[in-house]
Amino acid sequence: MRHSTITIDVRMDQNNHPNSIEWTATDSGVKEAQQAKAMMLAFWDANKKSALHIDLWTKEMMVDEMAEFYFQMMSTMADTFSRATAHKEFVAHMKNSANEFHKKFVELRNKESRS
Repeated sequence: MRHSTITIDVRMDQNNHPNSIEWTATDSGVKEAQQAKAMMLAFWDANKKSALHIDLWTKEMMVDEMAEFYFQMMSTMADTFSRATAHKEFVAHMKNSANEFHKKFVELRNKESRS
């Protein structure tokens, strides 16, 4: 049986805000810890029928980066749902929602930059 370990190292400031996020995975093929400005991790608790999640980001994470991160996460969730189910209509809805989110954010940023 194959075994893989993922390690996440979060360094906090005196107010418990993340200063740095680093991760390693035994199966990644990369020996050095990888830097991240944000992370989202979710687990499904079958007994409680609820998601347990950790959402962290560093002070260096810019709003534009956060929007792109969310867009990519939403798209990834749609891809995962597609691989796990046969519900193409819901996958299309999720993809459309992600695209609409991204489009509206870009429009907002463009409007703000003209002001």
